[in-house]
Amino acid sequence: MFIKKIGIDLGTCNSLVFAPGKGVVLNEPSVVAVSLDENKILAVGQAAKKMIGRTPDTIRAYRPLRDGVIADYRVTQAMLKYFIDKTGGRFRFLKPELMIGVPAGITSTEQRAVIEAGVAAGAKAAYVAKEPILAAIGAGIPINSCSGHLIVDIGGGTTEVAVMSLGGIVTAHSLRVAGDEMDELISDYIKKKHNLAIGEQTAEEIKIKIGTALQEKEEKFLEIRGRDLISGLPRTIKIASNEIAEAISSVLGEIIQLIKLVLRETPPELSADIMDKGMVLSGGGALLNNIDKLIAHSTGVPCFLAEDPLTCVAKGTGVVLENLEVYKKSIMRKK
Repeated sequence: MFIKKIGIDLGTCNSLVFAPGKGVVLNEPSVVAVSLDENKILAVGQAAKKMIGRTPDTIRAYRPLRDGVIADYRVTQAMLKYFIDKTGGRFRFLKPELMIGVPAGITSTEQRAVIEAGVAAGAKAAYVAKEPILAAIGAGIPINSCSGHLIVDIGGGTTEVAVMSLGGIVTAHSLRVAGDEMDELISDYIKKKHNLAIGEQTAEEIKIKIGTALQEKEEKFLEIRGRDLISGLPRTIKIASNEIAEAISSVLGEIIQLIKLVLRETPPELSADIMDKGMVLSGGGALLNNIDKLIAHSTGVPCFLAEDPLTCVAKGTGVVLENLEVYKKSIMRKK
């Protein structure tokens, strides 16, 4: 199994690995478990995520990426090595070429850190490309045409809004507020309203199962368990979907303000194109119930979900890897 090229959507929450010709070959949480005594990496991905909130003092399970950028270089490098080994087999003769998706608002220092981590993890060459471009390519948007396209990519750590035309970004803004922030708000809301402490994973589960961007007539309910803040004992409560809509409304408001800001800065000709075609939503955050309706209602611009929002960036890395020459101008290269 000789995989010469690998595309990685290095997300704050989940990382997806794409191999041309095979599609998405890996979808694992961006979590690493480290033994503090020996400073050794114990687990990566799914195995490490199961440890969150359940570790003794000697083990720390955490995400080495914050807001879409590297917060812990050594651990990120280990995570990349794990992804490369798992995709191409440990006993490879050829070092693969890596294409890594990074947020549009990333600094050149942060970009260099990603490239160096990729090469140190065992890549022959590492390229980085901006996530909005990759998401648009993965969503099947013809970015090289001369009409304007608006993409909204809502991930775990960042929300990115970009207008593209002729293969490049015309105007873009990035906000370090996204899915993670929603989880925190859900957790805080349940703490204040129900006097119940819940973990990160429970908050995420609530968002996925009953989260909604708009108040619904027919509410959904979910039973959750946590620790009672008054008695300190475990307790089970029932939570409604409209409570979640209330809890996360501030984050959704910030995302809508970001979209409006980008629309205000868009040249009139491109604005007409966007009004005509609508905007495309990608990323895990796009899976939140009714988020497309809320954005369309708040901005007055039609809003559509990409075919498979979660894998858009990963698919985009695959397309770019197969046509590197064509996409060179929107990509920075470093060996």
